[in-house]
Amino acid sequence: MEDKKVAIIIAFRDFRDPEYFFPMQVLRGAGVRITTVSTSPGVAIGADGGEVKVNLLLDDLNPQDFDGIVFIGGPGCLRYLDNDKSYEIIQKTVEEGKVLGAICISPVILAKAGVLEGKKATVWSSPLDKSPVKALKEEGADYQNEGVVVDGKVVTADGPRSARVFGEAVVEALTRN
Repeated sequence: MEDKKVAIIIAFRDFRDPEYFFPMQVLRGAGVRITTVSTSPGVAIGADGGEVKVNLLLDDLNPQDFDGIVFIGGPGCLRYLDNDKSYEIIQKTVEEGKVLGAICISPVILAKAGVLEGKKATVWSSPLDKSPVKALKEEGADYQNEGVVVDGKVVTADGPRSARVFGEAVVEALTRN
């Protein structure tokens, strides 16, 4: 796995800390080289106060340079990452047959980019907020009420409790790549 490279995309403010740190540890443990991507240079701050140095700006990310692209969720995810640049990156990642991961609320961005139509996927939701599930279904995804769902090279997860297993599923998808 030492030759594998993954870009992990986080909100510059309020990404979900465990959804970044646990998969990153799993990927690094497997020998994958990680590049942390966000919308601003400097240090990104998680919702729980975790700090991460941004290595690359979202505007400069080229999916061809990586074996996988992973979107992290959290309160800032849709505010910072639900945009045309993210959609373009997601579409190119799928077109090039790369691994694409998304956890928590971020599968909504994949759905809005049009890459989940006909694919099994999961997303965060709560008893009081089912709108993420609705967003996936409206874009043609086959919603699965599971912690981690793999459909081909697309790996989705429902949130922090599934973060470690999500990381393992991304590693497994990279070995098939």
